[in-house]
Amino acid sequence: MKILLTGAAGFVGAATAQQLLARGDTVVGLDNLNDYYDPALKQSRLDLLNSHTNFRFVKMDLADRPGMAQLFATERFDRVVHLAAQAGVRYSLQNPNAYVDSNLVGFVNVLEGCRNHSIQHLVYASSSSVYGGNTKMPFSETDNVDHPVSLYAATKKANELMAHTYSHLFSVPTTGLRFFTVYGPWGRPDMALFLFTKAILEGNPIKVFNHGKMLRDFTYINDIVEGVIRVLDKVATPAESSAPYRVFNIGNNQPVPLMDFIGCLESALGMKAKKELLPMQDGDVPATFADAQALNDWVGFAPATPISHGVQRFVDWYRRYYRV
Repeated sequence: MKILLTGAAGFVGAATAQQLLARGDTVVGLDNLNDYYDPALKQSRLDLLNSHTNFRFVKMDLADRPGMAQLFATERFDRVVHLAAQAGVRYSLQNPNAYVDSNLVGFVNVLEGCRNHSIQHLVYASSSSVYGGNTKMPFSETDNVDHPVSLYAATKKANELMAHTYSHLFSVPTTGLRFFTVYGPWGRPDMALFLFTKAILEGNPIKVFNHGKMLRDFTYINDIVEGVIRVLDKVATPAESSAPYRVFNIGNNQPVPLMDFIGCLESALGMKAKKELLPMQDGDVPATFADAQALNDWVGFAPATPISHGVQRFVDWYRRYYRV
């Protein structure tokens, strides 16, 4: 297939592109290479993809409406994997317009491209953050998600509603995947594992929010990618409504206490962390826990990488990449 993959220089995007290329798909990767975090890391991920003859990179912003329309018209994609977004819960408190431009305006441009060019299937990244202040665990796709606690979460909920509208009105098959705390090699520098590793190796204290009383459903990158591709290959069909629309959790279904996670990292590094215990941050939640049964029922897959294995692989990559 010929696939448009947005966010190709991102963590999940680059890993997904590699697997699609490995199986023989043609991938057009789009990214604006912004400086939300180190562009050099994004370029390093792209360098791996550019070694494939069936990969082509397009530098473009999702909010560029004429550019996006031209891209869809010229390339005639079969399917779309939309992973580009302005990420980060805390940054959405500081720069809300970036989330409107990328996650709302940009998503409409993707939907319009799919609508106008008979795209067979749109798979897009949602987030566990849509569950917001929910306290019932584990989080299920049938739970109410009307109480986001950050603008980032609100934009991801909006994406699901917008996708449903296009599925209903224009019969565009769409599937949203609510990612739960993705981690692993080539990860994002603003995420806890990256921040903790850097700080520990430099002898600096790590910031432990909510005094360590946090649970996260850490999900290894290879598991996420396998789930994305299996879902891409099974076109959405009507479920609760008459629209060809689906939304699934994709998480490890085994939440890990933050202090246990830090313990795994200390073991992998062979070093103890200095901990700075802090209160909860605005926009954050104390726990995430995915009920992933619906995804398992749909494509016969559930994430399974143990946290200790995943953390060790990240540390091995980090030491190689940064030569530390």
